Amino acid sequence: MHRVVVLALEGVYPFEMSIPVRIFGTVEGPAGAPLYEVLTCSLDGRPVRTSADFGVAVDHGGELIGTADTLVIPPFTCGVGPDATTRDWLPDELAQALRRLPAGARIVSMCTASYVLAAAGLLDGRRATTHWNEAESFRRAFPQVDVDADVLFVDGGDVLTAAGVAAGVDLCLHLVRRDHGSAVANRVARLCVVPPWREGGQAQFIERPVPEPSAESTAAARAWALDRLGEPIALAELARRAGMSVRTFSRRFREETGTTPGQWLTRQRVEHARRLLEVTDWPVDRIAAESGMGTGASLRRHLAAAIGVAPLAYRATFRARR
Repeated sequence: MHRVVVLALEGVYPFEMSIPVRIFGTVEGPAGAPLYEVLTCSLDGRPVRTSADFGVAVDHGGELIGTADTLVIPPFTCGVGPDATTRDWLPDELAQALRRLPAGARIVSMCTASYVLAAAGLLDGRRATTHWNEAESFRRAFPQVDVDADVLFVDGGDVLTAAGVAAGVDLCLHLVRRDHGSAVANRVARLCVVPPWREGGQAQFIERPVPEPSAESTAAARAWALDRLGEPIALAELARRAGMSVRTFSRRFREETGTTPGQWLTRQRVEHARRLLEVTDWPVDRIAAESGMGTGASLRRHLAAAIGVAPLAYRATFRARR
């Protein structure tokens, strides 16, 4: 069983701390057996105060990190501004604890816990993300890190970073999808009543007013498109379905999803193709046609750009895991 260890530091944010157990703890195999074990620890095994008006008692100390397959560090109240120091983000006892992480284990930061990974040198030369409101401070503190403040999370293989707050849900679902496939991740998302894949990135949340309830929406056009991914879908037709001009539709679409109609449609087609690769024996050309990619060559190109693997390699991976 894959062991997920959650490290609760002083001033931990309770919501983010609870995300791993809620997502990973919901994952079950075909016989109903859990596929992850989620355990929470503090550095010394003692209760920790949270950012709220209550503390958290844990059953384990920092030695548990040495048994982790995945270590998750939720954000905590510490200085993250330009006047903070490495000691604020990585005190000696935390640095020692991180050295216990086994070789080959994954380490995940949520929100501003990315400062911990950066201070430990784990993000040097890597692409990473953090909460958009802290991105500039993060860049100044760690110029050696390639900060992408537009995305919800960054998967660097063994080191993963999530953006603010609920982006931790997106990242945990992504790890379930990576470990066990889209069908399992989608079931977890349904049970937790969250979207299996959120459209767009942090850009849709940055200092932008919420549209008035009476304002026109592109939601109906998106729903219409999802039922017809295997068919040609023109931007003009999407705009017509929403009762807007193409220009207005494109602007509203980006406001609501954080991406363009074309990028969104490509993403949906890739996700549909991934599901078909996992649950059918159809040849690549048929899956390409059913998902609106046209040809097998087009599907291979888009899948390689999205997740870095070929269709048959992707299928073999998830067939083996099942």
